[in-house]
Amino acid sequence: MRHSILLATTFLVVFATPALAQTAPAETPPSAPAAEGKGLDDIVVTAQRRSENLQNVPLSVTAIRGDKLDAISSGGPDIRFLSARVPSLIVESSFGRTFPRFYIRGLGNTDFDFNASQPVSLVYDDVVLENPILKGFPVFDLDRVEVLRGPQGTLFGRNTPAGIVKFDSVKPSARTNGYGRISYGSYNGVNAQGAVGAPIIGDTVTARVSALYQRQDGYVDNVVPSGTTRNRFEGFKEFAGRAQIDIKPTENFDILLAGQLRTLRGTARLFRANVFTKGQTGLNATFDRNRVSTDGKNEQKVDTQNLSAHVTYNAGPVSLISVTSYWSGNATSVGDVDGGFGANFLPAGAYGPGNIPFTAETRDSVPRLRQFTQEFRIASNGNGPLSYQAGVFYFSEQLQIVSENYSTLGDPNNAPGAVNILVSQDQDSKAYGVFGSATYKLTDRLSVTGGVRYNNDKRNYFVTRTKDTQFPNFLQDPLGSVRRSVSGENVTWDATANFKASDGVNLYARAAKGYRAPSIQGRILFPANTANTLEDGVTTAKSETVQSWEAGVKSTFLGGRGRFNFNGFYYDLNNAQLTAVGGGVNANRLLNAKNVRGYGLEADAELRPIPNLTLTAGLSYNHTEIRDPNLTTAACGVQGADGVALCTVLDPVVVPTAPFTAAIVNINGNSLPQSPRWIANWTARCGVPVGNGEVYAYTDWAYRSKINFFLYESVEFQSKHLLEGGLRVGYKTDRFDVAGFVRNITDTTQAVGGIDFNNLTGFVNEPRIFGVEAGFKF
Repeated sequence: MRHSILLATTFLVVFATPALAQTAPAETPPSAPAAEGKGLDDIVVTAQRRSENLQNVPLSVTAIRGDKLDAISSGGPDIRFLSARVPSLIVESSFGRTFPRFYIRGLGNTDFDFNASQPVSLVYDDVVLENPILKGFPVFDLDRVEVLRGPQGTLFGRNTPAGIVKFDSVKPSARTNGYGRISYGSYNGVNAQGAVGAPIIGDTVTARVSALYQRQDGYVDNVVPSGTTRNRFEGFKEFAGRAQIDIKPTENFDILLAGQLRTLRGTARLFRANVFTKGQTGLNATFDRNRVSTDGKNEQKVDTQNLSAHVTYNAGPVSLISVTSYWSGNATSVGDVDGGFGANFLPAGAYGPGNIPFTAETRDSVPRLRQFTQEFRIASNGNGPLSYQAGVFYFSEQLQIVSENYSTLGDPNNAPGAVNILVSQDQDSKAYGVFGSATYKLTDRLSVTGGVRYNNDKRNYFVTRTKDTQFPNFLQDPLGSVRRSVSGENVTWDATANFKASDGVNLYARAAKGYRAPSIQGRILFPANTANTLEDGVTTAKSETVQSWEAGVKSTFLGGRGRFNFNGFYYDLNNAQLTAVGGGVNANRLLNAKNVRGYGLEADAELRPIPNLTLTAGLSYNHTEIRDPNLTTAACGVQGADGVALCTVLDPVVVPTAPFTAAIVNINGNSLPQSPRWIANWTARCGVPVGNGEVYAYTDWAYRSKINFFLYESVEFQSKHLLEGGLRVGYKTDRFDVAGFVRNITDTTQAVGGIDFNNLTGFVNEPRIFGVEAGFKF
């Protein structure tokens, strides 16, 4: 299959070039503006730390902006709205709005701890956001979102072996401008946002202030055994703001100062006990989207703040750039992990729904997070044959995590809500990099780019477990503390050739090496161990490296009214950092697989056949395979002393189940979790002129094929394909926009994740919502 894909890519690049070249007139290069508003607008990106036309960038990049960004973010969703809206991109979470997990080309991390290391980096206004509670920062007042696929190990560097999701906010300008937008929808949902920018002292000092407020009522009733209703879930309130001031004391000197903050209050991800049936795939007949029965708490709080300074000095042949950023924050999230009430050893009717082997309610908190980053960069100016960038980068993070386990049974030793197990983790991370990249134009049509980066990472970790009132003689006795330190250094690089086959066609080939720093995980509430010591609950993973090859074509045609970009890729991920989630205990354990191999293709297309109709489409195929003959992991848990497994495992069993002990299975040959083979998305926008504006309709659809939830494969813990669509219809002028919208228009319901250590628990996608929106700009 991979050879067929690479061969098809080669044939498309070679044989499509003459045909596409004929359809793109020489006088209409891809960087030219659309003629008389009939063609497609240029897409400007900063994927290479410079402003460039997307069609001239020799990378697999997709940008989301304008109508598409407005439509798919209608109704106030969190950052997960990007999932499957871009080829090869999946975004999911078991924490809800707090902790998004990104996957590109199948590479991601299902780790649910607050010190999880991700191979997809999130960059907000040139600043990397490392901790998960920062990655959920809301999307508002943005110029565009860029998704860079494949290793970005030179210009961005640290922890980018899979790629980057990059956000660029609207900056202050010397022109007074702004916008306001408010919507009201299902479940009393409100999404209000706006911005105003204006000159303060002519062109010398300009400013922009933007803000977001979102809220939604809970819509899931908690029906306790008595039949009464209490505690509606899935509600939230959120506020975020950004203030920027741009100071230009001279024509060549620019200082951009910014501050951001976020406050979230709501409910955590809602877990639903026994919504799967053993031996069957998909949600069963007992599932009810609007009702659950749980006996635990469900709440979530996040507060984050940021200050940054972006300084640029144009020294003629070069520019000197400094980017300084400081983030701080705290968060807490508590949920009923078993998804039900009571436990099986209680009288009939005092537990459910279905089997609840034992109660599990946990709170994970970040009392303190501090992240500081500093980058100094030099970049060449001008249009000569040689352009280059070089710099240094420093990263420092101090993180404290507290994990607590509660009892909900009310026995004499465990009052309801009392903490019976408490774990405290402290992690100190430092990293720095030195990098350089240069592009040389060998001819007017052929250019080559090469880059290299030295990476150095260190992490010190301390964990202690201070309470054990529920299981004083069962797990992890005697109590104690553990220290771990990991470090790594690596040289990453990339090499690219870019050939302008015609004014409308660019061909490129790229080889790149990426790197992810070593990591530590120590969630020791209920770790699987046989030595009965705390040491066994702390795992480490060595550095992983990826070697990637990619070739593609970027083309415009029909006089600038069409755009088609296509690429094929192949990668080898060595010492792959994988996370074994659950498997009999509520824990994460780090593994290193010898190799993960991936290959596939990606395509983006956009067409404006007539001035008032725009069509887009995206497609990706991703094949991932774990290649380690001896790699094993624990499968789903057992239901008690009888040793019967919760799920139907499809992998070879190495060690069978036993009382209170999950089976150990071999996962060689499995695909990665949350890695669908196919992702497809498409949109259509049609406008009809009416008066001073237009009546328009915009529809968007996203599809992903089947996914597995865990490293092992089972009948139950997987999700069938998911297709979700949206529609936005309204009237728009140069200043005003009034519209109605619907998200998940078909009300599709699918499981998107599971919990396997206690029972057949799952969580599902977002429901259908309707709403109306009014906005203006000036």
